[in-house]
Amino acid sequence: MTGYPLAAYAPEDAERRLTEGRKEAVLPGADAITPRGPFARDRARVLHSASFRRLAGKTQVVAPDEDEVPRTRLTHSLEVAQIAREIGALLGCDADLVDLAGLAHDIGHPPFGHNGERALDEVAAGIGGFEANAQNLRLLSRLEAKVIAPDGAPLGLNLTRAALDAVVKYPWTRPPGGGKFGVYADDAATFAWVRETVPAGVVATARCLEAQAMDWADDVAYSVHDVEDGIHSGRVDLRTLTDPAERHAVCVNATGRHSAESADDLEQVLLDLLDLPVVDAARRLHGTPAGESALLRMTSELTGRFATGAVLATRQAAGDGPLHRYDTDLVVPRVLSAEVAVLKSIAHLYVMQDPVRQELQNQQRRLLAELVERLVDVGAPALDPGFAVLFLATDTDAERLRVVVDQVSLLTDAQAFARHRRWVLPD
Repeated sequence: MTGYPLAAYAPEDAERRLTEGRKEAVLPGADAITPRGPFARDRARVLHSASFRRLAGKTQVVAPDEDEVPRTRLTHSLEVAQIAREIGALLGCDADLVDLAGLAHDIGHPPFGHNGERALDEVAAGIGGFEANAQNLRLLSRLEAKVIAPDGAPLGLNLTRAALDAVVKYPWTRPPGGGKFGVYADDAATFAWVRETVPAGVVATARCLEAQAMDWADDVAYSVHDVEDGIHSGRVDLRTLTDPAERHAVCVNATGRHSAESADDLEQVLLDLLDLPVVDAARRLHGTPAGESALLRMTSELTGRFATGAVLATRQAAGDGPLHRYDTDLVVPRVLSAEVAVLKSIAHLYVMQDPVRQELQNQQRRLLAELVERLVDVGAPALDPGFAVLFLATDTDAERLRVVVDQVSLLTDAQAFARHRRWVLPD
């Protein structure tokens, strides 16, 4: 399977909220060198951003210092970007644009992973909550201090319209009954600008193809790599899944959480997955000198299976030629979606539901709640300079709480512990 020529992106896809001129510090004559394309420029901005660097200290499944070489939010994002880039290139999307979406898809995650997200959502319940996906858009379009409009309004990284659209996994504000969302109410104007040029007839909640490729790449990386990390840490042993009771527990856990399919249907999927030669080899060789090689081969083979399978199904549905933006939807075969669901469930059941880990998560949530409460009380002196300025400019308690939540969400795991020790424990 080979890549396709790049799709033709419209001029408005590359528009920024603030038009920028050419770089001014280049050597004489160097301005004649062909500049990078707009999406390559966007990718570089994400890659060099402070928020992206902070992901190195944020939990993916296990804490950055908990095991020998665990994946962090940073390494996970790099892996998602690589998978998404290959899927996008095979479909004809701009590779830098899909790569960028993968790099930025978790940039808004707080310390302690999804557990930290839950804690901040609880403390921010009265001001619209906290959602890492909505925080992505907020960081990229507002909080990253790279570009300021002439009137003083923050523009974040000032990314192109197509780049911001590619990062929005859930293109809607918070549903009345709760659930995932990708846009805070006070970022709605920015999002409206992002979606100004969506073709007529496309439903308001539709995602562009680049965002769909990123989302599937995230599922692939999350499912395969989290199981690999679980095996490395000694929490997951595929040999236990020879026990029908263990397989049933995995599939019951997956139903409703990771899949809409029944546990019985998922059990057959899991059996077939375990019978794949690369998975069977990793299971049989667990704990032997050849086990590490077998595990890495399983990871590589499954990643390729999930990525190319989606490309093949999309091509069969949409035909040949370059595809991008709202040309079509990514098609993921049912069997691959189910396989990813049971892999996610394995990681969730044996790693995240470990009683020791659950107590640790309780402690982490209490820490973040106490930290937010204390920083709101102390105010500007306890905040980074940029957030201190924002805090002093607020008029209401709700605005002050949002500034503090924005600040705390940026912290690494270690920084959250350190600030808790400094500002909370003395009292």
